[in-house]
Amino acid sequence: MSHVNSLRLAWQSKLVLLLVLPAVGADLFLEGNWWFAHQAPVAFWTLALSALLGLLAWRVRSATPGAAVTGAGITASLMFSTATTPYPPWRTALTPVLTVLVLTSLATRLGRRRKEQLGTAEDRKGRRSSQVAANLGVATLFSFGVAQSWQLDQSWLGLANMAPTAVFIAGLAALCEAAADTISSEMGQVLSGRPRMITTLRLVSAGIDGAISVPGTLAGMIAAAIVAASGTLALNGGAPMFALSCSGGIFGLFFDSLLGATLERMGWLNNDAVNFLATLSSAAFALVLLSLLGHGAH
Repeated sequence: MSHVNSLRLAWQSKLVLLLVLPAVGADLFLEGNWWFAHQAPVAFWTLALSALLGLLAWRVRSATPGAAVTGAGITASLMFSTATTPYPPWRTALTPVLTVLVLTSLATRLGRRRKEQLGTAEDRKGRRSSQVAANLGVATLFSFGVAQSWQLDQSWLGLANMAPTAVFIAGLAALCEAAADTISSEMGQVLSGRPRMITTLRLVSAGIDGAISVPGTLAGMIAAAIVAASGTLALNGGAPMFALSCSGGIFGLFFDSLLGATLERMGWLNNDAVNFLATLSSAAFALVLLSLLGHGAH
């Protein structure tokens, strides 16, 4: 996408921030007050560990200072939404979020010299706030109390072997897609030569919106499985959580490439909007599968 077009579509990045940050702030205020009033150690450890993760992301240059604060707030919100008592922090959404951070940071650094030659290397200052919100925001929005209440009200979530952990399946699917998309893009540039456009299968240059490669796609699918496994183990979600969240993440990976090959290349969407919609599609797809599974069990 040209620099001029990037500036023209900058409002989309601001819109993503507007959709995510106020909601995260309100959730932190409400959840933080509740936990401080009822279980103060939960609130303290949640805020402290999420802040530490944000500081780590900044120190290793995976995120700008603003992005680190955004990521810390989103992490805290996700941790609050999955917290239980007794409270081992690793039994919350902290585990899959940390998994996403580690996987994407390693993939971004791997083969950096080749990516710089191709002109596709990420900024050395790390990701911006809008990029963090676009990749992690949907997981948070689907994990708020209101979203969880709506999901629990649905008859297809009334299965004894799935609720209450089922309410985080959509959020975990979004995290799976966020990792899969980054890993697919970064590893595809290192492991393969010229990729192919997803819509036409024609050979194109590396870094082109909508380009995919077999090695990169497989790497992305493996990343989705790793994040799904980490979240499932942390929340004791069982096979349904793993299968549905991983499937949602993989669906979102291909949907992301399709958006890149069409609306992004046409200049209608910027990368932040594409990432936000792709994670949204993964969460929605996981919920559709969960609905079908729930209805089939009745």
